[in-house]
Amino acid sequence: MSLTPSNMLPLGTKAPDFTLLDTRTGNQISLAELQSDIATVVMFICNHCPYVKHIQNKMVEISQHYQTKGISFIAISSNDAKNYPQDGPEAMQAEAADNNYSFPYLYDETQSVAKAYHAACTPDFFIFDKALLCVYRGRFDASTPGNGEPVTGDDLSAALNAIIDGEMIKSTQHPSHGCNIKWHK
Repeated sequence: MSLTPSNMLPLGTKAPDFTLLDTRTGNQISLAELQSDIATVVMFICNHCPYVKHIQNKMVEISQHYQTKGISFIAISSNDAKNYPQDGPEAMQAEAADNNYSFPYLYDETQSVAKAYHAACTPDFFIFDKALLCVYRGRFDASTPGNGEPVTGDDLSAALNAIIDGEMIKSTQHPSHGCNIKWHK
């Protein structure tokens, strides 16, 4: 495990398009099929990362809450499944079922999507507006394993609330910190 900060994709960047395997259904699905006309959250996560595990229950709760408000959530795992089989498609399908994921859990086998988004760690969060322009990137909240901060999802929620309320999202955005994406060698 190597503590890695997110790269902080420039605000205003257009969401790179993709079509990936949804491990929950076995179907290929595209960003165009998943995007919302309000906001779309793209989350780079994986099964085994302790930083993802630390926020997982609250991440699911928050996604379910905002999905009722018309916001789309998409989770993507880009880890090298050859060297990390616990992050492969079959294990992802089980993880999604075991944790009641209400959002697609996509597998980025070639890692091209992670590279296009400049994703660096798990978890890594991106919010795109209705035009698929990046309006938020960074952390879920201030909590990390062992730092004593409660898991709230406040940073992500504040950005989503601003979008819903038609307000500006705070320009101060903090990088996420987590495990590095396990790149192909």
